[in-house]
Amino acid sequence: MTLAYFDCFSGISGDMTLGALVDAGVDIDALRAELAKLDLHGYELKAEKVTRLGLVATKVNVILEKKEQPARHLSDIRSIIGTSSLPDKVKQKSIAIFERLAVAEAKVHNTTIEKVHFHEVGAVDAIVDIVGSVIGLDLLGITEVIGSPVNVGSGSVHTSHGRLPVPAPATAELLIGVPFYASSVAFELTTPTGAAIVTSLSSFFGPVPQMKLQRAAYGAGNKDLPGQPNVLRLLIGEPSGGYEEDSSIVIETNIDDMNPQLYDFVITRLIEAGAHDAYVTPIIMKKGRPSHLLSVLTEQGAVDRVLDVIFRETTSIGVRIHEVGRKKLSREIQEFEIPYGTVRVKISRRGDEIMTVTPEYEDCRKLAEEKNVPLKSIIEESKKAFSRKGAKGAKETKTHDGK
Repeated sequence: MTLAYFDCFSGISGDMTLGALVDAGVDIDALRAELAKLDLHGYELKAEKVTRLGLVATKVNVILEKKEQPARHLSDIRSIIGTSSLPDKVKQKSIAIFERLAVAEAKVHNTTIEKVHFHEVGAVDAIVDIVGSVIGLDLLGITEVIGSPVNVGSGSVHTSHGRLPVPAPATAELLIGVPFYASSVAFELTTPTGAAIVTSLSSFFGPVPQMKLQRAAYGAGNKDLPGQPNVLRLLIGEPSGGYEEDSSIVIETNIDDMNPQLYDFVITRLIEAGAHDAYVTPIIMKKGRPSHLLSVLTEQGAVDRVLDVIFRETTSIGVRIHEVGRKKLSREIQEFEIPYGTVRVKISRRGDEIMTVTPEYEDCRKLAEEKNVPLKSIIEESKKAFSRKGAKGAKETKTHDGK
């Protein structure tokens, strides 16, 4: 498992994120090649070393052929990303960031997400920043992103809607539920693009987690600031010591007037919306009414999507939301060859110690049906394959977003 900690002590923007990723080792040519899969033209991507208050950082610039950019809708962004040949996980995360931006903009301007006109964030450079950031994390093999409390700066900023206070309204909306603070620097340190990236991708926000640091990288902002370097620091490493620690959002609602047949569909939709887990518990409500408690475990960046599913697909008219701390084993998925085919195996560790080994049920079930052999035989063969080869004998290592 590889962690990326975004240290937003001087804010975060799209170009700072790209710069930090390139500074951390993302090959600029590889980044250009992946971005070329988008039907997006009229720009050039360049990276250079700069100094911000004595600190060397990487500045990534998206140089546009034309200053004027069209105002795109969310449907345009979805089409540009969705029709590309980028990996599905890159497309899904990139679109999710833009959808989160659309929700924030729609609320600020009292409209719908489909009617939102993306101005600054719909321009070519913003699309490159967002999709490029997701690509960069993928190229580095990052499996979890953690964010620090976010410095937003102070003062005001000029936008297409006029001069607005810092944080800009869309930025403030995106940072709901996230620890942030203002500083004496009269500058917009955190942009809507940066806020959307860090809040969509981070599993939680807090101090630097216990980790074995592999590299520290710096992405530069556009200008020098008084008293602090205008950079985003990116710390990359592996969890060390005992259990991993993070926090999650729990959303709950009591339901006593819905057809129980619908719960399977609801849970499927919740998982698709970004929930780590969703489950139903039988309860007894007032007046002895038998009911169900629907519980959803998710991350801050997926809360709006989860709420949309709950209110659209159930009869609930209100939910309870609270944050919980978690301690967990680190987890990864590896593939093993057995006589019947390929099976993914989930390996859970505490530090370097392997605690549990669990074959993925759906893989085992599929092979059992295809080969007409008992399911338990597939599971046993998968465990034997791991016992023979160990974690290093896997065909391929894949990431896994555990619960």
